[in-house]
Amino acid sequence: MIALLLPILLSVLLGVVGQLILKHGMTVMGRLDIGVGGLLPALWRMATSPYVVGGLLIYVGGTFFWLLALNRLDLTFVYPFASLSYVLIFFASWLLFHENVGPLRVAGMVVICLGVLLVARS
Repeated sequence: MIALLLPILLSVLLGVVGQLILKHGMTVMGRLDIGVGGLLPALWRMATSPYVVGGLLIYVGGTFFWLLALNRLDLTFVYPFASLSYVLIFFASWLLFHENVGPLRVAGMVVICLGVLLVARS
């Protein structure tokens, strides 16, 4: 069973790491102007940011493992595991970026975890 879950878990993990690196890169970049005349310079700054490029590459790596999982397992089994990324992003954002986490968000994460657990046991 672990061999079947490995591509899903790698996909989720790489997706989360990619998103965290993207968030860091965009935070370091500062506020971007995407108004008239600002769109192309903003796109250029994103395209030349090592954090943004690296985050996208890691995210694409996660997509490769996601495709492997889709090849081997039913979509109705695989897809709920994508919800784990919400939980991991939630905790990582709280720890790394010191984002505000209220009790309602925590309750939502518990519900997501319970749902994934139920699907995994089916």
